Amino acid sequence: MKNYLSTVFNIVEKDVLLELKSKEVVVSMLLFSLLVVIVFSFIFEPGAAYKDNLVGGILWMAIIFSGVLGLNKSMLNEITGGNLNALLLAPVDRSAVFFGKVFSNFFFLIIMEIITVPIFMVFYNINIFANSLMSIVVLALGTYGFAVLGTLFSLISVKTKTREIMLPLLLLPLMIPIILAGIQCMNIYILGEDVTKSYKWLKLIGAFDVIFTAVIYAIFDYIVEE
Repeated sequence: MKNYLSTVFNIVEKDVLLELKSKEVVVSMLLFSLLVVIVFSFIFEPGAAYKDNLVGGILWMAIIFSGVLGLNKSMLNEITGGNLNALLLAPVDRSAVFFGKVFSNFFFLIIMEIITVPIFMVFYNINIFANSLMSIVVLALGTYGFAVLGTLFSLISVKTKTREIMLPLLLLPLMIPIILAGIQCMNIYILGEDVTKSYKWLKLIGAFDVIFTAVIYAIFDYIVEE
């Protein structure tokens, strides 16, 4: 277990150091997410009553689509540099390499969200933390689920000629439970409803994360061989 965790940590450290030099992944995700947030802010009339019912979906849309862009860039950097093949040939558990990439992508997504969310709240004149800090839990769990599935499918699609199209085609249909649950939770917090109403949606996101983490851990070697 110690060697496994050490491998995961080393992969994350490698990716963070490379990102500090290039700044490609986080910057591209951040610019795209801010573009989505700013552009969609203009569709609402000032003081529109229906705004609070829709902004949760806009936030998740910004996170998901900018995340897809970042995942493509992150995995493409590994392929073009030959790093991924070298890592998979290393005498370590291959799933540790995979989860190292998962946690590095998760970290980059969180950095993007830390900057995007405050700007989102300013443009839409809302506070997603006013009713409950559970918004942080929803974002963290949803982002982790996105990172797990996104890393898997970016690994599968990056070697195809149509990787820019293939990744969202594979990923987004399976992300529907997280997107739906995340939007419902955000709406509950933004509208000031009873926080307990969000618990069933949180359980859905948590179950999604646990199931796909366990399944991918169990079958990752077979996926790589194929």
